[in-house]
Amino acid sequence: MSGVPKPLLSQADYLAQERQADFKSEFYRGEVFAMAGASRRHHLIVGNAVTALNLGLRDSDCQVYPSDMRVKVSATGLVTYPDVSVACGDPEFDDDQNDTLLSPVVLIEVLFKSTESYDRGAKFEQYRHLNSLRHYLLISQDRVHVEHFSLQDDGNWLLRECNEIGGTVELKPLNCELLVVDLYRKVDLSGAETRSAEP
Repeated sequence: MSGVPKPLLSQADYLAQERQADFKSEFYRGEVFAMAGASRRHHLIVGNAVTALNLGLRDSDCQVYPSDMRVKVSATGLVTYPDVSVACGDPEFDDDQNDTLLSPVVLIEVLFKSTESYDRGAKFEQYRHLNSLRHYLLISQDRVHVEHFSLQDDGNWLLRECNEIGGTVELKPLNCELLVVDLYRKVDLSGAETRSAEP
């Protein structure tokens, strides 16, 4: 029957369902949203970011998680799957399954055309409710372009952009420096959509 609202799920029911599912879904306010598939370039950039972070943080107490690690924003109830997340010290998890992280220090999203505005806007707005978060990176898969948002001492977020293959992204105070060339290693951008930098 059309027009009948879908019944809302509890987070417990969502997690029970998600742990058995063959694909990933996001959860917010009782609703479940299937997440889009990813391109070859997307997978390569995510793998490169995980590798670069593992190398850069190898002597630290930080752990790097790929996109199968869920992150929950407790203040808003959003449960989602960042492309890459980093937690340091003794990470906090939602339950004893240790598969839903509450305390990421770094989150990375590789931009996809259909979700780019969400990653840059409403999703980042939700992520900013995470008290642990210090760095948020948006990496384009269409061109060399990295947007790095870092939390400042005054509570404001500072944006630094890099569109040079020889550039670097500094994650302070983690003493980790990411080389842009490493993020795009083996990624063929020929034939990708070319766009000018955001104003």
